[in-house]
Amino acid sequence: MKKSTANKENPVPKTAKVRSTNTLSFPIVGIGASAGGLEALEQFFGSAPANSGMAYVVIQHLDPNHIGILPELLQRTTSMKVQQVTDKLQVKPNHVYVIPPNKSMSVLKGNLYLFDPVELRGLRLPIDYFFRSLAADQHENSIGIILSGMGSDGSLGIKAIKEQNGIVAVQDPTTAKFDGMPSSAVNAVVVDILAPANE
Repeated sequence: MKKSTANKENPVPKTAKVRSTNTLSFPIVGIGASAGGLEALEQFFGSAPANSGMAYVVIQHLDPNHIGILPELLQRTTSMKVQQVTDKLQVKPNHVYVIPPNKSMSVLKGNLYLFDPVELRGLRLPIDYFFRSLAADQHENSIGIILSGMGSDGSLGIKAIKEQNGIVAVQDPTTAKFDGMPSSAVNAVVVDILAPANE
């Protein structure tokens, strides 16, 4: 795994580490994926420890007309509980939450909120939207991961996470089925972890 040394070279002043009252006692990991993302997600959760103390929120670009079966597919790869998000769901550690088809999602005070997308279908950036809300809500307890996908969704969101002293991890573009999103993310910020999905 390649890790940047940006944080060691520029230590954050202690005053910047003050937690807001919204920040939970555990990290929330936002995971953005699109084309080729199912394989990457299966690799990731197949290797992720079930008792990490973190919560995982999966934002996958989904066909709005299809019934979401992603929770069932991911449940086969992890012993953590995997569930599709319902509105106002409280996030708990060692759980995996999956965005439903045709919804946008945000997080506030550790609760997930769903609403109908206002953008036209081709212009939706659900990963950016969720990551920005995650950064604003959880500050340094926010973690953003970008996996396989086309386009650049997630790049603006991981910038917001970095600005709040959160952690950013990106699937090594050379290991992604579609390298658009990972490459865009690597070009957007200095990532903390660049590795294959299963690492």
